Amino acid sequence: MVSAVKRVEFVSDRISYKMLKGRFVDVIGMNVHAPTEYKIDDMKNRDFSAKVGREDIFKQTFGNESLHEINCDTHHTDHYLVVAKVRERLAVSKQTAHRVHMERFNLKKLNEVEGKEQFRFEISNRFAALENLDTEVDIRKTWETIRENIKMSAKNSLGYYELKKHKPWFDEGCLKLWVQRKQAKLQWLQDPSELNGDNLNNIRRETSRHFRNKKGNI
Repeated sequence: MVSAVKRVEFVSDRISYKMLKGRFVDVIGMNVHAPTEYKIDDMKNRDFSAKVGREDIFKQTFGNESLHEINCDTHHTDHYLVVAKVRERLAVSKQTAHRVHMERFNLKKLNEVEGKEQFRFEISNRFAALENLDTEVDIRKTWETIRENIKMSAKNSLGYYELKKHKPWFDEGCLKLWVQRKQAKLQWLQDPSELNGDNLNNIRRETSRHFRNKKGNI
C-alpha cells in the first residue's frame, strides 16, 4: 500500500489528507479532528463543528449515542450523515512488493538440526555481549540494539528466502489477450451496458482458458 501513496498533506492542525493511486481513479482519505464539547468556543466554531442530534433521520448512521438531543441550528443544517462502503483497487507497485519479499528470512532452516544449532549459536553469542547493556538509559535504543542483533543472527545463520523464478509462459499471445481484456473492462466501466458486460465476460473466459493452457504446457 505504501507504493500507492501519491501525496500526504497537512492542511492545518486539525485536517490532513492522503491521496492514493487507484487502478482507474485516485482515492483521497481525509483525517479530521473535531473538538469535543468541553473545548472553548473559539476552537469549536470552525469547520466540522456541527452538532448531530438524536433525531430519527440520524439513527441509521449515528445511533442513539450522540451527546446532543437535537441537531444544531447554526451549522450545516442541510447536511446529513451517510454511510457507504467503497471498493477500490489500488495501483500497488509490484517492484516494491518484490523487494519486501526478498528480505524474508529462510525460516525453513530452523526445521533442520544444523540450521537450528547455527542460529542458536549466533544469537547466544550476540546476546552474551548485551548482558551489560544499560536498559535504563533509553529503552528505545535498547530495543533497536536487540532487534538488530536478532536480524543479524538470522541473516548469518538462515539467510534470505529465495523466491521461485517464474516460468516464461507469458508470450505475445498472452499479452494480446491481456490487453483486450483490459480494454473491454474500460469500455464496460464507461458504458455498463449488457452488450459490453457480455463482451467482457467472454474475453475473461477466453483469457483464463488460454493462460491455464500455457501454464500446463510448461
